[in-house]
Amino acid sequence: MINSTMKKIAVERIERLYDLAKERELAGGDDNDKLAMRYIALARRIGMHYRVRMPKEVKNNICKKCNRVLIPGITCTVRVVGRDRCLVYRCKCGAEKRVFYD
Repeated sequence: MINSTMKKIAVERIERLYDLAKERELAGGDDNDKLAMRYIALARRIGMHYRVRMPKEVKNNICKKCNRVLIPGITCTVRVVGRDRCLVYRCKCGAEKRVFYD
């Protein structure tokens, strides 16, 4: 049985893995990129196992296709679409993510 304490710990681990992945992506290098993607894959697995939602900040900054942290100018490009009122992040793998704002 999964209780609320375990869920809190799971969310903390997800956030910590996201922070580590972001640091690795900023450091650059092929080995760091692979390690960062592994951290995100682990964070997703923890979220599924404990049935917790990914924090919004984390969820909006991850590519669903390749598990890469989306950092504008480094791992993705950003476009602003005025009529839809959204940001379009295009990852290195070619996947696009739309984040709506008000």
